[in-house]
Amino acid sequence: MTTHRIALVPGDGIGREVVPAACAVLDAVGARHGVSFDYDEFDWSCERYLREGAMMPADGLDLVRGHDAIFLGAVGQPGVPDHVSLWGLLIPIRRRFRQYVNLRPIRVFEGLESPVRGARPGEVDFVVVRENVEGEYSEIGGRLNRGFPEEMAVQESVFTRAGVTRVLDHAFELAGTRRGYVTSATKSNGIVHTLPFWDELVAERGALHPDVRWDQEHIDALCAKFVLDPARFDVVVGSNLFGDILSDLAAAVAGGIGIAPAANVNPEREFPSMFEPVHGSAPDIAGRGIANPIGAVWTAAMMLDHLGHAEAAAEVEAAVAAVLAKTDVRTPDLGGTATTASFTRALLGFVGP
Repeated sequence: MTTHRIALVPGDGIGREVVPAACAVLDAVGARHGVSFDYDEFDWSCERYLREGAMMPADGLDLVRGHDAIFLGAVGQPGVPDHVSLWGLLIPIRRRFRQYVNLRPIRVFEGLESPVRGARPGEVDFVVVRENVEGEYSEIGGRLNRGFPEEMAVQESVFTRAGVTRVLDHAFELAGTRRGYVTSATKSNGIVHTLPFWDELVAERGALHPDVRWDQEHIDALCAKFVLDPARFDVVVGSNLFGDILSDLAAAVAGGIGIAPAANVNPEREFPSMFEPVHGSAPDIAGRGIANPIGAVWTAAMMLDHLGHAEAAAEVEAAVAAVLAKTDVRTPDLGGTATTASFTRALLGFVGP
């Protein structure tokens, strides 16, 4: 029996509802594969911020540094500005643990119709690789003349050779295990310094991966092509901002933000990686027991794969696909009436033989 120690951060809203669903699936598939999980739960959340003035304690990162992975439900709550919750929890984790690759797989499942007419099951299957620790989301900048007519805000983008190169190499290497095709998101016709630099490094790294073909698209045209021809793509790589936008658009093309998983990865495994569904805390439905657990469960599959259990991960993904293809069990966001619990039970019915 292999045991993994997981730092569990349910967070806010529906995070507290979908994390138990993911854990139930992890425990079930783990029992079949000789894998167990020790969960250490942390109350880091907006609720904690309102109670104690911080999303997590001052030594929070030290508390989870030794875990095999971090599994996060969601953060966000009315009354707490989004930049407070993000910069108080997610970004410190991503940056301190050098989780510079954000992976967001996109797939159109049989039985879950895409709102895009041409997006068909078996054809749309790609991954957005987002640079996760620098780019447009830097801390450099500030505000001046607050409250006066000439008030101003300055935000600096930071693109380093090391930071861009490592995420590009990850994208090219990932494409080499898939269909061998990388698309780079850029806007070098309008952003005069950082994106031409990005383009130069894409060409440089692409030359070192001759078995992978690549092209580049300006971000505005790429958004259109995600809708017009989503089956074209294999691995799409972009800066922190571009990757963020593209991955949510792609999730909508696939059928809904509630099914989308994500991984914040430290490829060198010097630090724990963090796994989180994309959907957020959804305060409008929190506490009603109707949250869609697919995003969290698919995220758990990504964590299994990262921890070295590819076969178990594939079984979890197959269970998600089977529920959608073979049953009419759907949560309200997908047009059904299932609860989080009943959907989870359906998933568990397909885990294993």
